[in-house]
Amino acid sequence: MNITQHIQSKISEIVPKLYPAEGLDLDVQKNKTDFEGDFTIVIFPLVKLAKKSPDAIGNELGEALKNEIDFIESFNIVKGFLNLKLKDEVFANQLSELQNDFENVTPKNATVMVEYSSPNTNKPLHLGHVRNNLLGFSVAEILKADGYKVIKTQIINDRGIHICKSMLAWKKFGNGETPESTGLKGDKLVGNYYVEFDKLYKSEIKAMVADGIDEETAKKQAPSIIEAQEMLLKWENNDPEVRQLWAMMNAWVYEGFNETYSRLGVVFDQVQYESNTYILGKDLIQKGLETGVLYRKEDGSVWCDLTDDGLDQKLLLRSDGTSVYMTQDLGTAVQRFEENDIQKLIYTVGNEQDYHFQVLFKILKKLGYEWADQLYHLSYGMVELPEGKMKSREGTVVDADDLIDEMYQTAKEKSQELGKMETLSDEEREKSYETIGLGALKYFILKVDPRKKMLFNPAESIDFNGNTGSFLQYTYARIQSLLAKAEYSGKENFGAYVPNEDEKDVIMLLAEFKEVIARSAESLSPALVANYVYELVKSYNSFYQNHPIVKQENPEARRFRLQLSDLVGKTIKKALSLLGIRVVNRM
Repeated sequence: MNITQHIQSKISEIVPKLYPAEGLDLDVQKNKTDFEGDFTIVIFPLVKLAKKSPDAIGNELGEALKNEIDFIESFNIVKGFLNLKLKDEVFANQLSELQNDFENVTPKNATVMVEYSSPNTNKPLHLGHVRNNLLGFSVAEILKADGYKVIKTQIINDRGIHICKSMLAWKKFGNGETPESTGLKGDKLVGNYYVEFDKLYKSEIKAMVADGIDEETAKKQAPSIIEAQEMLLKWENNDPEVRQLWAMMNAWVYEGFNETYSRLGVVFDQVQYESNTYILGKDLIQKGLETGVLYRKEDGSVWCDLTDDGLDQKLLLRSDGTSVYMTQDLGTAVQRFEENDIQKLIYTVGNEQDYHFQVLFKILKKLGYEWADQLYHLSYGMVELPEGKMKSREGTVVDADDLIDEMYQTAKEKSQELGKMETLSDEEREKSYETIGLGALKYFILKVDPRKKMLFNPAESIDFNGNTGSFLQYTYARIQSLLAKAEYSGKENFGAYVPNEDEKDVIMLLAEFKEVIARSAESLSPALVANYVYELVKSYNSFYQNHPIVKQENPEARRFRLQLSDLVGKTIKKALSLLGIRVVNRM
């Protein structure tokens, strides 16, 4: 328990004994005024309850806290604020405790499954997928750091009409080309044919409208869309030719995806495929029909009526017997809880699918699955570019691989411009450019609250000053250089050193780290970790600029500052790792 938590805990015990204030929480904040004291407590909420003046309440509460907490040296009351001054040695002791406790994690008796990525096999990963992957992976890492067991998973959408569109276009226009013959990554090659299908489809609609057919009818009767629907039906009926083409093109895509995942540093513990789970969904639909939860219309389609729940009627099976997305998601959810001992399942999916998940959770609950209450949709905002929204069908998306390459190149150019890598070998420089470029990308995306829509501009994300991943990585590298220069062993004893105010600020921030992880895990927001580590780095740099470390003549001060720097470095590295960001020792 850090200093702030200890004081907060004691206040929660003392206040109900002094005043009729059950359930009232008083905030303990770092003192940012010129008045003497390390912490401030706002006591105005007690004035009405106690029917006493702020000064009287402050004196009562201050005396009680001083009697209960041995490290409080004195207190004062100024205009309704109770300021607590702590004994100097408590901060030095806190640093030692934090060093010793740094790796300790209190395990929780719960396993959480986090789903992220879950792409379609008809196109390469793009900027939207990047935010999804980085967010899901980071949330999983933060939950682990907070003591949960975590299973990282994805469901690959490897079947459906969209997949058939790419397959049909390749069959019509591909002339047998492959990733090897074209030199393209497999996911890019398949994605190109998805765009080609859309061009063909739109040209057919245009021609039909010109012949006097209304647009809605043309969209349904265009030859290419009818062919794609026929191909989907053949796939579901296990047509050998269609299945062979499907397997070949999907294999190209998986190889391409894995290359991108590798560069992003994203991994999975499990992978499921819609081509398997949609069958499970069909079994659930039969169960729902038998129990009366679902109903069949005259055309043979199956629906769930959710109007009493404030939603809508939801199609679960088309009249021709083919599945919809919801069918697959029902089967996947059931399979995950049957095959894993999990207490919570988190879906990392954009906010465009909010309604889908409301419906999914309601249907599972109606089907009798009590664990439906443990399903959670981590709904995040879309990523947009300065020029507007991306559109897959029109080929206007920002390709993930192109983006990673651009980040690498930008990191290289800025590093060379500033002369930051001149002492490194060519191999070390190349690795550092990749690490810095990806660190900038990840931090820029994850520092934004996931629920907010965000505008991504690569040029703004790499800066060795300001709230960027590069700035944090540079501070870490500078600390490693300092420790190496000082020949720091990690075992120095700094004796009875009394920290100054700048050092106290850094220590108090270090003491908040585990609490920040806990809050980030609870809110599923990596932004809390990102913004915390930025505040820590700012505080440390302020201390670093104002106080000598290696050249400090007082041996106790030197040892203390080296140990403080070491713990800041460890905390930066750990915090960045929770965001999926690597560090470099030299920049």
